[in-house]
Amino acid sequence: MKTLTLKRLLLTAGMLIAAGQALAQATPEYRAKAGFLYNFIAFTEWPAKVGSPLSLCVYGADPFGDELNALQGKSVNGRSLAIRSVSNLDQVKACQVVFVAGSAIDSLPRILDALEGEPMLTVADSTGALDSGVGINMRVRESKIAFEVNLVATRRAQLNVSSKLLRLASEVRQ
Repeated sequence: MKTLTLKRLLLTAGMLIAAGQALAQATPEYRAKAGFLYNFIAFTEWPAKVGSPLSLCVYGADPFGDELNALQGKSVNGRSLAIRSVSNLDQVKACQVVFVAGSAIDSLPRILDALEGEPMLTVADSTGALDSGVGINMRVRESKIAFEVNLVATRRAQLNVSSKLLRLASEVRQ
């Protein structure tokens, strides 16, 4: 009995150490992605009816850790940022920017349907998200963060993405 309990304890400890190492490795990626999110917001023109603050929401398990907290209250184009985690569609409707985490990517079609026509920038970092209708999708290519823009989706959301941002995109869908 004691041997079985000790094995479970060691197995659990090993998994926790591995998870901690994986998180430590992911942190630089999501620190960079948090910076990209800020720039996506800065280089997007919002309709006049969108006030301040701009709510940047993470839907699903938050992969950023504390990285997005550094953006809390920052000013971008005269609007302050409010960072929130959301877990249902009603909460999403109060956001202006929604990052759909990989853990919730299966919910993307429902999220996009619920937000149809609303001035909301949708962002993801999952394969196929651009094809599914997200506005901007981040990808890691050759150890660097790249992003793709779906102009059909951003225009449907009444948003204008700056040509400066579009020039940096690895792909622009029109």
